[in-house]
Amino acid sequence: MAKIMLITILILFCTGSVVKAQNEVVPFDPVLSPFLNVRDFCIADDGQEAFFTIQSPDQAISQIACTRKVNGEWSAPSLLPFCDTYMYLEPFLTADGKRLFFASDRPLDGSAVRKDFDIWYVERKNNNAPWSAPVNLGEPVNSGLDQFYPTLSDNLNLYFTMASPEGLGKDDIYFSRWDGRQYTTPVLLDTNVNSSGYEFNAFISRNEDFILFTKYNEPGGQGSGDLYIAQKDAYGNWQKAVNLGVPVNTKAMEYCPFYDEKNHTLYFTSRRNTLQPRPFRDINDFQEYINNGENGLSKIYKVSFKIR
Repeated sequence: MAKIMLITILILFCTGSVVKAQNEVVPFDPVLSPFLNVRDFCIADDGQEAFFTIQSPDQAISQIACTRKVNGEWSAPSLLPFCDTYMYLEPFLTADGKRLFFASDRPLDGSAVRKDFDIWYVERKNNNAPWSAPVNLGEPVNSGLDQFYPTLSDNLNLYFTMASPEGLGKDDIYFSRWDGRQYTTPVLLDTNVNSSGYEFNAFISRNEDFILFTKYNEPGGQGSGDLYIAQKDAYGNWQKAVNLGVPVNTKAMEYCPFYDEKNHTLYFTSRRNTLQPRPFRDINDFQEYINNGENGLSKIYKVSFKIR
């Protein structure tokens, strides 16, 4: 894989803060190499579990898998027990590790009829306990529209993607406040985040002071989908989102960000492609090069990335 060293520092003048990508963008871990399409990733607060989505080449089959640290190494992934014939994707684990949110088109009533995509969750008593049956988050977050990519701050406020005729664009990012008993009616984030185009896959920080997300085909971007960051000012207002630039963004699709604030590590999905024709020793050499390199298929990458 081509290794890209940082050559730029992105300075957000609107808040006086600095966002730095350091070192190189690398694959998450070889344990994911056997899977053709891997996307959306989250890692537990203690760094001992990671959840992600694996998909068929045409993305018609989508399941959530988990890997755990065993003697310092990531174990062979396993499917989560509730995965069945419906689509499951975009896991997000709460800070206490006891609730896992995700998006799914599973039906509400136990019938075989697929629903639109809703936000669901499963629960467990501790990291070694079994997961519960999936629970639909319900109204007012879920509706007859598609809801995707749940992410929560430490106070349990929820951010997610929705395509609504009342939105600003094709896909928009919404926010729903946890009032201590239930979620409030979702609110569309303003034009410093959303636009008439596509904004999706938002990751909210623990204190809700910054948000990472994808804009698609935005003028001035690197191309296709790019990762952006918006930060709040001293009054709690979102400032204009800024492109994260290279080496995070490329002319290919970058999406599904997850930020580890403790270790200043950005995880994200990319379809970057650096394969070049070259001679091969044998068919095994060819296969290894095609499968393990940046080959244009969805893979999880990570980079040391400091925000402020």
